[in-house]
Amino acid sequence: MTEMPAASALDWVFTVFPAMLRLTCAVACALAALAVRTPPVSTPLLVVVVTLLTGWSLLFAAWMVWRDARGLVMAVDIGLTVGTCLLIRHLVASEVLPGEVSWVAIQASTSVIIAQFVLPMSRSIPAGLLVAAAYGLGAHLAGNDDEAIGHLVTLTVQTGATAALANVARRSSRLADAAFAGYQQAAGAALSARAAREAERQQNRDLHDTVLSTLTVVGLGGVGGQTPLLRKRAASDLRTLAALAGSREPAYVPSPAADPLGGGRVIALDQRLRLLLGRLPELRAHVTLEPCEVPAPVAEAIAHSAAEALSNVLRHAPGATASVRLTRAGQAVSVEVADDGPGFDPETVPRHRYGLRESVHGRMATVGGRAEVESAPGRGTRIRLEWSDVD
Repeated sequence: MTEMPAASALDWVFTVFPAMLRLTCAVACALAALAVRTPPVSTPLLVVVVTLLTGWSLLFAAWMVWRDARGLVMAVDIGLTVGTCLLIRHLVASEVLPGEVSWVAIQASTSVIIAQFVLPMSRSIPAGLLVAAAYGLGAHLAGNDDEAIGHLVTLTVQTGATAALANVARRSSRLADAAFAGYQQAAGAALSARAAREAERQQNRDLHDTVLSTLTVVGLGGVGGQTPLLRKRAASDLRTLAALAGSREPAYVPSPAADPLGGGRVIALDQRLRLLLGRLPELRAHVTLEPCEVPAPVAEAIAHSAAEALSNVLRHAPGATASVRLTRAGQAVSVEVADDGPGFDPETVPRHRYGLRESVHGRMATVGGRAEVESAPGRGTRIRLEWSDVD
């Protein structure tokens, strides 16, 4: 079901406002009616009408708030008001009637206004005109044609003006809900596109860090002959390709309120890095790893980023000596991968290259971390991976 917040809010206003208006009108009319009972007012009839209208106002308010069938309720309300207008000569003192300030005029104006907010225009306008005609006839029967004509015009204008106002409010709520629905649709499409893009980026990272990395190392002579290491890496890469081929759903993109760090499971990052280094026996490296536990997704992101950095050493600086250093200071975790190879200028790396942009910077960004790359021709390379669990 489509959510329509503006229509719901307007319906609430068009429910509470008529109920409160009818109640306040009942109190004001009762006080004004009983205050002046000079002839030709029929006091017994006046008491009966005031009691009926007051009781009806309570029932009207309760029915409007808690029940449906508002068309029937408004039919009763208009009927009572029309009957009251036709009895003006028995309910309003002669000295009060001129000037359009009688309590019956208040009752008639209230019914006209309420009708425009409760009923559709096809029924609210005829209802308002019916009340106006009844008041004009009642004032004429009371012997005051000036009042009859004057308030007939007043009630007609009230009918048109209030109907126009209610129609503008309804139309504005429909436009607001249409805009809201369009926003929800656009937001959903953007989220789907983001999920699809993240899935594509994740697949590109996996391909770059496995199959392409292995092929590059072999092509550059980093692995000699049909060694067990090559067979092991090829088998692992084949599993990665099979997993990517079998994937049909885009990667889940967590909302800002979701937990992006895997629900609390932690991994010893130092052990994860030692496992990584054990798979690179051809790499000469000095290793310093402090004991450190982090959420599982963080450990995987840092390990994959470090793997890409070390693979770069094998690919682009064969024979260089690397160093891997893991430290933790309070809530901050840092992994530094450095080498004494030829180095490079980071500004000259093409944007289509995935190594640093996605496999390092991109992976760290997915867990709220960051990466710094320092390198220059002839000065080696240093990559620093940082993450902190402090919000």
